Amino acid sequence: MSQPQFRHDVAAAAVRLYAEQGYEATSAEQVAAAAGLSRSTFFRQFRSKEDVVFADHDALLEEAEAYLAADHSDPWEAVCGAAQLVFAHFEEERDLAQLRYQVVNREPGLREKELVTTFRYEGLFERYLVSAVPGLEPLDAVRFAAMIVATHNYCLRELMRGEAGMDGERLRRELDVVRRLFRVLPGEAGEDVVVAVFPRSTAPVEIVRRIRDTLESSGT
Repeated sequence: MSQPQFRHDVAAAAVRLYAEQGYEATSAEQVAAAAGLSRSTFFRQFRSKEDVVFADHDALLEEAEAYLAADHSDPWEAVCGAAQLVFAHFEEERDLAQLRYQVVNREPGLREKELVTTFRYEGLFERYLVSAVPGLEPLDAVRFAAMIVATHNYCLRELMRGEAGMDGERLRRELDVVRRLFRVLPGEAGEDVVVAVFPRSTAPVEIVRRIRDTLESSGT
């Protein structure tokens, strides 16, 4: 068994135990026993019973980094591809991912740990863009990476909640919206200007929604 698969299996055992017994009520020793490990082996692989919940992300970050290290003609698309890679993993293991989502949402400490993991993806994408796009302002890399991760996380949460129609293809479309906003979607640079007129009282989020829906329905 490969190391990533081993860590994944232990994480799965831990998440199921946390869901059944409660996170605080479950000890690291119980997790180790459920996974068929000794206490010492468990702590050699994971620093704490908290870290084991997010073991998949360590492997996914490595996969995303390896993916970005390959040759890509379009760095912006490459970042989107890395985000899709992460989403596909959880879509494939939806039942376990939904269980983890429930466990994390019940525990403030785990939610904070999840936020730290989000920053790791953003950092990876920022560093890649700065190195792959000559002359790119670091702040623009920060903005793009943050929006890609935020869009991915929103879609992933909706998938975990069982939202109808939320899948990898929907994520792809939403990531294209981000690329369109940054004007890095192929075939759209230099197109005609779109002018939209709304009453001053219209909420900004509603303006964005209407413009997006109109552009998508018209195929532009």
